[in-house]
Order: sequence, then structure tokens, then C-alpha cells
Amino acid sequence: MAGRIPQAFIDDLLERVDIVEVIERRLPLKKSGRNYSARCPFHDEKTPSFSVSPDKQFYYCFGCGAGGNAIGFVMDYDRVDFPIAVENLATLAGLSVPREERDRPQRDSGREPAKPQKDLFNILDAAARFYREQLRHHPQAARAVDYLKGRGLSGEIARDFGIGYAPPGWDNLLQALGKDDRDRQLLIDSGMVVVKEEDGRMYDRFRDRIMFPILDNRGRVIAFGGRVLTDEKPKYLNSPETAVFHKGKELYGLYQARRAQRQVQRLVVVEGYMDVVALAQFGIPYAVATLGTATSIDHLKKVFRHCPEVIFCFDGDRAGRQAARRALEAALPVMEDGRQARFLFLPEGEDPDTLVRAKGTATFEQLLGTGQPLGDYLFSAVSEGLDLESMEGRARLSTLAAPLIGLLPEGVYKMLMLDSLAERTGISSQRLINLIQQTPPPTPAPPTAEEKPHYTPPIQRRPLPPRAEIVRNPTLYAIGLLLLNPRLAQQVDSADAFAHLSGDAAQLLRDIIDLLHKRPESNTHMLLGHWYDQPWRTLVAEAIDQAFYVPDTGAAAELTETLSHLRQDRIRNELDSLVDKLRSANYADLTPQEKLQLHQLLSQKHGK
Repeated sequence: MAGRIPQAFIDDLLERVDIVEVIERRLPLKKSGRNYSARCPFHDEKTPSFSVSPDKQFYYCFGCGAGGNAIGFVMDYDRVDFPIAVENLATLAGLSVPREERDRPQRDSGREPAKPQKDLFNILDAAARFYREQLRHHPQAARAVDYLKGRGLSGEIARDFGIGYAPPGWDNLLQALGKDDRDRQLLIDSGMVVVKEEDGRMYDRFRDRIMFPILDNRGRVIAFGGRVLTDEKPKYLNSPETAVFHKGKELYGLYQARRAQRQVQRLVVVEGYMDVVALAQFGIPYAVATLGTATSIDHLKKVFRHCPEVIFCFDGDRAGRQAARRALEAALPVMEDGRQARFLFLPEGEDPDTLVRAKGTATFEQLLGTGQPLGDYLFSAVSEGLDLESMEGRARLSTLAAPLIGLLPEGVYKMLMLDSLAERTGISSQRLINLIQQTPPPTPAPPTAEEKPHYTPPIQRRPLPPRAEIVRNPTLYAIGLLLLNPRLAQQVDSADAFAHLSGDAAQLLRDIIDLLHKRPESNTHMLLGHWYDQPWRTLVAEAIDQAFYVPDTGAAAELTETLSHLRQDRIRNELDSLVDKLRSANYADLTPQEKLQLHQLLSQKHGK
């Protein structure tokens, strides 16, 4: 296998190619002031919101948040991995791509050594190969093959989705891949091997199951779903949360759907792996499935980044109705103008797998077109059991529907929904708006540890409705400001000032500060190139999304304020510790050193 592409070559390549030329070879650009604009190739839109900056050699879409340098654009537009994107750009620039020797020690160029996530990707890929091999050659593979044939799956579709087989036995995968302590630890960290708490013994998580590898946007294996060959419980078993797998954000089949279509027009959200695979086999390659969780806002943000329409396909039973209601609540905050959502409920006892086999592709696709539009489903769901001929029923409808409509982004669709509610209740749209403003929104799920602390920097963003309510993470915001304005790193004394912060984002902030101190000549597209083949690429994209709207003239003040906020975290923590001590003791009982520390912290807190 070829070695890593040297970072110095990537930097040189990005200096040689012009992002305007790279993008213009793939879609038409129009001059717009200092920049160029186009309709975004990554989501459906009527008004151009895709901007290319020749100065920063950077692109960004104000609609879906896609952004990056020339390498990132080629990766996303051509749907290729990082090395291939570099090869393509090198050909354009008339360069040949060098490779480092695999056993050569890496010279210090400011790049952080490879992160553990890359090792997790490698071990998960090896597990996928192992399971595919077992499906072909294990002595009991005939059981699995017969099951797949009995479900009507072809060998071609099983190949396309990388389906495999975890044979019976407690340690088949462990014996095959756990050659040493390091590999065994990777199997544990990736969720493939479980450690028994009582005695520390290890065993395979998946045993005697059909294995469905779950892929990320780049086609890397990040987890697995396993289905038993019988009706025993649990029928499906998924990988646990790991450093590379967050089930509330991933969709099974999305990578295959993007590969199968040049431009994804819509996605169908179904409930199971077999539904996705069966629909793909019958010529409907645009189905995806959540991974044992309810449909989330993160899921739908990902869906709408790739297409303008989603169809939720659920069973018509009580559980399906409950799942649809949760999907409705998740969809409302992301229903920007131009997006569509429909709800389709299948007949009792049917699922997409059985229905497409019984009725055929054409009939199933016609059925998809009969799904209820989101607005109709919202009103039918909240009206259930209400007497809309009575004033009490109409009042109850307004009380139930208005807060849900309030979750919609500002725009034409929200106005139309308010008008529809006004017609149904006889209450004016303005009074409904007042009701929404007076009614607290539905309680959101508690934030994850990665989302804290929340902090809104002082400068107001430009009034762009789709993103006007962003709540910013100060660490990611600081990262984004530095990536887009690298020269500002010189106003930061040292990364050590943020040693008290924890988490991947904090480590990335420290790495960027260190890198920019070592290489002050770095610009935005060079920095992006530094992380495009790293697991932290997602963090980089989120950081840029938070900082993109800040004008260059305000970036310095924003960074100063944000870094000051991050530094104050340490002061607040230490001050809280001393205050806790004071609660159980008098000031006079403090030692001279503690009194001095208290005064110093108070002075720092108040800027003296």
C-alpha cells in the first residue's frame, strides 16, 4: 500500500491550483463582486447561495453549509476519497504525487500525529472484510446464504452493501484480528469486542448474525448492524456509540444512495436495513434507515444537505404513528422554504421489503407519491379526537398546533402554515403569531456534553433566516475564526492558555494555534488541506459553519472576546472552588496563600 501524501506537497498543490478554475470545470460560476456565485451542487435551490472566494481559495454555501478548499470540493462533488482528489488536482497542475515511505519517521511539520480514529477505521474495515469472507467460506455460511436468498436478496446487492456473516462462537473475530494487546484494545474501542466485567474475559459482540456494515459519507466502515437468522430477540443488534460512530447522526444506506445517483432528488426514510437493501435491489436506490433511534434533527440536516425532499415510510400501527410524530417534530426546525416532507403509512402487516416484492417498483413509487405532505399530517395528527365544529375544539387545535408551527424557520412556508391554521380555527394570523410568541416552545432534548458550554459572541450575524438562530460553541467558533483569518493567531500568546479545556474541539484549537505559530504563512486553504484526510474534518466543517458570516473587519474583536471567554472558564472553576470553601469557613480562616489566590482570581475576573 502506498504511503501517506506529504503535507508539504498538499500545501504546494493548493497554492498552484485555482479553486475558481477547479469548480468552473464542473459547474458554471457567475462573477459577484469580489467572489463568484452559483446554484449549490450539493442541495436543490432556485436562488444561488453557493459562493467561491478567489482570495481565500475557499467555497461556502449559505443554504446547506457545505464549504472547504479545492480538495474538499473535488471529494464531495466527484464523490472520491482524499488521495484520489489529490491525484486529480495534481494532474490538473501537471504534478506527480509523491508518497512517504511507510516506515519513515514523520518529520515535525506542525501536524499532529495520526489520531486513534484512523486506527479504529482500519480495524472496522478489517472486520468488514472478515465478515464478508465468512459469508463465502465458513462451514455454516450456507445457513446465512439460505436466509438471504429466502429474503429475496441477490448476490449482487449483497456485494454492493458489503453484507457479511458473523459465525457462531464467542471469539471468531477476536482470534482473527486481535493479534496483540493493541489490536484487542482497538476491537474493544470500536465496539466489536465486549469485556465481561466480572472476570475481564473478552468475547465478540456479534455472533451468528447477518452483518450490515454502516458507512460514513466517505464510505468508511464506522459500525455494524447484525440480524439474527431466526426470530430470537433482539432481532437487530447495533454497534455501541464509539469515537467514530454516533447513531443519532448516521443513516444506513446514505453512502450507497449518493453513489447510485448523480443528483439525489429525494430520500425515503424506512425502519430497517433489509428495507433499504430490498428497495435498492428493486431499482429504488434512495432509501435510508435510522439505526435503532428515532429520526433526529441531525438526521434531517444530513438528508436535506443531499436532496430537497424526504418521505417518511412507517408502518400504520401505533408504533409507526409514534415514530412519525417524533419525525414530524424533528423535521419542523429544518423545513426551510423549498424543502418537502411527506408521511406514508403502509397497510397493516406490510413493510417496504414485502410491499415492493409484492407490488413491484412502479407501484411502490406511485405509493410514495401519495404520502401526506407535512402540513396536512401535522394538522391531522393534532386534530385527532377534537371536535373542530366546536369553539373548544378549535381553541384546543390552536393551542396544540401553534407551538409546532413556531418551530418552523421564518419564511413563506411558515406564513402559509399560519394561514392554514387561521382558516381552521377562525383566529387571525397575527393573533396566532402573538400566541406563538407567548407560548414556550416544546422542551428540547438536553444538550450533549459536546454541545456545552453554549455562548453567543457579541457581534450580530447578517440576517440570514435559515441560520439566524444558531447557538454557538465558543471553542468551535474560535477555531472557525482562526481558520478563516489565520493572521489572527499572532495575537494569541500560547496554546497553553487553553490546557484546561477538554474534548476533541479543544485539542483541535490548541493544534491550530501551535501550527499557526510554527507556520505563520499558512492561509485558509492550506489549513483546510491540513485536516481533510483526518478524522477531525467534521469538526473543522462545523467550526467554519459557525464563523463564516463574520466580516474580516470584525474577526479580531470576535476572536479576542471568544478567547477571553474560554480563558475565564479556568478562573470561574477555581473561583467556584474557593467560594465553596468559604461557605464552610470564614474568610479569616483562609491561609494567606488562599487569600492571595482569591484576590488574584477576583481581579482577573473583573479585568483588573
